[in-house]
Amino acid sequence: MAAYVAASGVAFANTDTLTFVRELDEVVVNAPVAQVTNNHTTLNNEQLNQSNAGQNLPFLLASTPALIATSDDGLGIGYTYFRIRGTDHTRINMTLNDVPLNDSESQTVFWVNMTDMASSMSSINVQRGVGTSINGTSSFGASVNMQTGENDTLSHYTIAFNGGMYNTFREMVSAHIALPSHWQANARFSKVNSDGFLYRTASDLYSYYGDLGWYGNRTQVVARFFGGSEKTGMGWDGVDYNTAYGIGGADRRYNPAGEYTTISADGSDSTAYYLNQTDNYAQQHAQLSINHHFTPQWSLSATAHYTHGAGYYEQYKRKKLSYWGLPYSHKAYGMYRKHLNNHFFGGVLSAKYVSEAIDLQFGGAANHYLGDHFGTLNYLEDTLVLPINHEYYRNDAHKTDANIYVKANWRIINRAQEKLSLYADLQYRYVRYERNGMNDEDMTEWPLKVDFHFFNPKAGLTYQNRGHLLSASFAIANREPSRNNYKENVVFDSSTNTYAGLPHAERLYDYELGYTYSHPRFAVGANLYLMDYDNQLVLTGEYNDVGAYKTKNVKDSYRMGAEITAGVKITDWLRWDMNVVASRNKILNYHQYIDLYDDQDNWNWVGQDSVVGTTTIAFSPSITAMSLFTFDIAGFTATVQTNVVGKQYLDNTEDENAMLRAYSTTNLNLQYQLPIANSQCPDIRLLCQINNIFNAKYANNGGAEASRFMDDSRCCWYYAQAGINVHAGFVVEF
Repeated sequence: MAAYVAASGVAFANTDTLTFVRELDEVVVNAPVAQVTNNHTTLNNEQLNQSNAGQNLPFLLASTPALIATSDDGLGIGYTYFRIRGTDHTRINMTLNDVPLNDSESQTVFWVNMTDMASSMSSINVQRGVGTSINGTSSFGASVNMQTGENDTLSHYTIAFNGGMYNTFREMVSAHIALPSHWQANARFSKVNSDGFLYRTASDLYSYYGDLGWYGNRTQVVARFFGGSEKTGMGWDGVDYNTAYGIGGADRRYNPAGEYTTISADGSDSTAYYLNQTDNYAQQHAQLSINHHFTPQWSLSATAHYTHGAGYYEQYKRKKLSYWGLPYSHKAYGMYRKHLNNHFFGGVLSAKYVSEAIDLQFGGAANHYLGDHFGTLNYLEDTLVLPINHEYYRNDAHKTDANIYVKANWRIINRAQEKLSLYADLQYRYVRYERNGMNDEDMTEWPLKVDFHFFNPKAGLTYQNRGHLLSASFAIANREPSRNNYKENVVFDSSTNTYAGLPHAERLYDYELGYTYSHPRFAVGANLYLMDYDNQLVLTGEYNDVGAYKTKNVKDSYRMGAEITAGVKITDWLRWDMNVVASRNKILNYHQYIDLYDDQDNWNWVGQDSVVGTTTIAFSPSITAMSLFTFDIAGFTATVQTNVVGKQYLDNTEDENAMLRAYSTTNLNLQYQLPIANSQCPDIRLLCQINNIFNAKYANNGGAEASRFMDDSRCCWYYAQAGINVHAGFVVEF
């Protein structure tokens, strides 16, 4: 088996030289005019799945510079997210076969809905910064562009299994079938189960993928169907500092979700847990893509798509009855569900002209989203006031998103050893968001209709000469607020039909300057960036009852940093990759009020304090680093990957008492290809993945209330991650 390593655009294959990956080549793709840049990472299917033991995609991208993966269950099996350059997942544009993957309202991707999707991906490109014009929401920290399927004239089949700690199991079967008359098909089914590191965060997941394509000389047509279903135990409540870090012998697997108190016959209290505190969701996708080459220079691509998702989460909590829209102020335990049923459909169209001197592409997309949200109270401890099948809120949303663009890449110099290219990219984007019904935050009626018109220009210059690559770019991106930005900040006055607290659209000015040198034995690179924001919606550290973080606009803020990458082929069987990102992430003229309380036992309000001035943006470490050693000899492959993340503040106050500690984790992957010489026998590969081999006790996510106690302590919560965990299995290919 060939061993591969990739870090920030530097890729190594099992050959005698190192190769700098600059473009993403696909057979059927509405691909943008490819730009050679220094701020992207490209991975193929084998690279993505080298350490795949059932974790969701964010953890498989851990070698990407400035990327931090987080997990609710502590293992990366259930709900997982990631940040790039300190920017959270709701501000990272993600597409699958050039179709928007971000949920239109929440603007995130829930990887748990499509577990093991990495097994069906042919490639994935992570572009840090704004990048070229893309479909869906604007990129405010990075874009992740994924392609699925495989175009191969030979049929082959794969069976994979691995099992590990915390009853974690992954089973996967896939097939690529070459059919007569230019037809090909791909199919995959994956099942992943885990108890999770935290108690009662078990995951029961499956996903599927299938495509059928006709690959003619000038025309290719591919129909794709994929989706999945998940049931996961909730782990989004978090724990206190001592528990998360195991201080004083605390049980780091403790999970407060669903916890309640019972009183026995003798009057003593005992703690119990509601065992169906779960999230349940299923999603199905369909895509039809057509690509036709009229001439060697001109081609046209079109994709139609449809996505349906439906599900609910169920909680058992003690709340005021007014939370469920009941006319009572006292508290009681209740079991309630929040439901979601949505539809997303649209089309993508592009035309492309390619010549020796210039590449030109123009096109657009139009998409529409329909979302129904409603809540039901299914059980209440106080049965005297419980209406039968009580529906306590309902609202619906419509969102239209359309864009047109034109972009060109002009090769001013195009000699064998020297190339100079100039590119420009202009996009107009229109967004309309409508919402009607009850706001589940405060049980008030809340109609809303907003329109946005965005112009997103981009330009850049690249120069290549004998292994040297220099690139510079400037881009402007605009982004609309998400559903949570609205519902957590807006107050609607029905008497005057006016709004207070409407969040503003964000604008980003992105400057990038990069240099890379590639040599047959080594490669080094550096990329400098400045991301200057106007009205950035920053995380406050607070979150709502489903673990989603609250945000607010800040007028002036920026992120700037240096991304250093390097790779060296030490011997024919040993290589080393690394990247280091040093950054500064600041809000200017920040002002936040902090409520003061006497202590955590009484919570008596005693006044307010405030934070004013320049401050560090929450969840934005000033340093991240990655080191990856790869050994490959005689069928045995081993990788040792270490990730380092600096300290992160939980809110924007730079308070050392509301902070994630710096941490380092090291993972070891071992694989052995059995030396089977008979061509009639399948290839069998044994594998073992050991995560966090030094058993670091760390948390990679958390939050903080906007309050402080008189002893300067804070009310914070943290998400504890698993210590050392081992997974082993096999892959059979024939």
